[in-house]
Amino acid sequence: MDKRKKKSLLTGTMLLATTVLMAQGNGSAGINEATQMVTSYFDPATKLIYAIGAVVGLIGGVKVYNKFSSGDPDTGKTAGSWFGACIFLIVAATILRSFFL
Repeated sequence: MDKRKKKSLLTGTMLLATTVLMAQGNGSAGINEATQMVTSYFDPATKLIYAIGAVVGLIGGVKVYNKFSSGDPDTGKTAGSWFGACIFLIVAATILRSFFL
């Protein structure tokens, strides 16, 4: 290669390296964008957990009603576990939301 081609190749390589280095920045923009993306998922996730809690509550209510109607002596234990599961889902969603946001 002659001197002129080497100089052009070196200049192009340096321009490309400079562009890549400037594009990287200090990384704070990427971290801020990732944080914004993660926090934007909390509202839909919280609503999903509440919906799952509602479905579990309905299913549990039907189970408790069936046991009560059939005269099963284990109705109180089933009702307690059903109620505890519903309360856990609501409290867990609220605590996770308040902890991360």
